[in-house]
Amino acid sequence: MLLHLLARGRIGRSPEAELVDRYLKRIAWPTRVTELPDRGGRVPEPAGEMRRVLLDETGEMLSSVAFAERLGRWRDAGVREARFELGAADGFDDAARGHADLLLSFGRLTWPHLLARAMLAEQLWRATSILANHPYHREG
Repeated sequence: MLLHLLARGRIGRSPEAELVDRYLKRIAWPTRVTELPDRGGRVPEPAGEMRRVLLDETGEMLSSVAFAERLGRWRDAGVREARFELGAADGFDDAARGHADLLLSFGRLTWPHLLARAMLAEQLWRATSILANHPYHREG
């Protein structure tokens, strides 16, 4: 299953960009990053069945294990792409939220866009590690 990060804005050459790259390179699953302008921009069409995940402050706060289990269920059901969208500064409107398969929150705090992207990359690495029984994640 392709793990696809779609993000509004450019991350450029920054410490956060290095973190994103570091974590995505560790993932055995195929990954892709698409950066879009703050407004507009062409969103790539999915290659098959897709799950759309919006990072949104109103979303569910899942544990890392629960997040991994969700990805594992999608993978096992034959989903071809899990698309993780990070919105612009104003977030997503109600219409976009209504079309999402999952609204995911990293908590009620507001996170800078670049840090949220790095945190997402780390959680994707953690989730795929959990599913592979890799010792990276520790409970308790």
